[in-house]
Amino acid sequence: MHFHCYSWTGIGDDQRREGERRPPLPPGDLAAFRASPLPPMRTCDWLLKPASMIDASPETVAEALTWLAERYRAAEPSFLHPAGEARIGLDTRLANAEESLRGGVDVQWGIWLTAGRFLTLNTTCCTPNRHAPYACPEA
Repeated sequence: MHFHCYSWTGIGDDQRREGERRPPLPPGDLAAFRASPLPPMRTCDWLLKPASMIDASPETVAEALTWLAERYRAAEPSFLHPAGEARIGLDTRLANAEESLRGGVDVQWGIWLTAGRFLTLNTTCCTPNRHAPYACPEA
């Protein structure tokens, strides 16, 4: 198994545009879904996005955790509720992420930032993904 990591930072209210965040059902023309920079509703649907959106492709759980920790720390000065995040803490987030990724379960973190922005950090399991039979995108 390996992983693909994605991140999105944008205006939090933009996530209400759920139509852009869901691939068409039944599977059809994915062009509009793929063109939207918004994070998908389901974590596994990141694999349908263009490979150019992949931020990293770790081969191990440890590498995926390093990516998550680095992106979290980089955003930390912009956290809207630093005290709330401190209650959860990076160590707890990483411990939960490690358990999930070792079990083949995708990890998605969402954090409110200042000025109405929202950060999404996602690590999606690839080959196989337990939630969707998507082909692994080229990194």
